[in-house]
Amino acid sequence: MCTVTDAKMKVHIALQKDSEGGYVVRCLELPGAMSQGETREEAEANIRDAILTVLDMMREKGETLPIAPAEVRELVVA
Repeated sequence: MCTVTDAKMKVHIALQKDSEGGYVVRCLELPGAMSQGETREEAEANIRDAILTVLDMMREKGETLPIAPAEVRELVVA
């Protein structure tokens, strides 16, 4: 179990090209952390801010992160 008071936290993000342009990005370990950006770099900077916001809100509530790091795998669907 990880607490939000940890100095650093490694997370996984999913970055997808949006059909209307730009990128949509979300954090796999923190479902509430989602963002977007016109470029990959902007989307990654924005998700960092979103993750920090979610962690700050959890810290204020005294919550812990009862999660293990996400396992990222590829699945082929026929």
